[in-house]
Amino acid sequence: MERIQSQDQFNELIQRDQFTVVKFDTTWCPDCKNLDRFIGGIIEKHDDKDFYALDAEEFQPLAEANEVRGIPSLLVYKNGEKVGHLHSKFAKTPTQVNEYLEALEAQK
Repeated sequence: MERIQSQDQFNELIQRDQFTVVKFDTTWCPDCKNLDRFIGGIIEKHDDKDFYALDAEEFQPLAEANEVRGIPSLLVYKNGEKVGHLHSKFAKTPTQVNEYLEALEAQK
């Protein structure tokens, strides 16, 4: 999963006319490391979406502006709008993440 390197890159990526999933995380977070263990399979299953990671500490103002209160959090954007936010307590298992992304697809 590619890491976002700047706020400009973030702003450009979320403008796309498809689902863009941004994982807000940190390097020291145990739950983030757990999510990293299974996110590859989720990315393969949801190949119609683009997945990126963003360090919530490095980009703290961006995390705050997007109401990230816990990590990891998966935020989903389309056409410049936040269309979904899977909070950290619901992003602990592959089933939770898959069910969330599938529910988003049903809202298309």
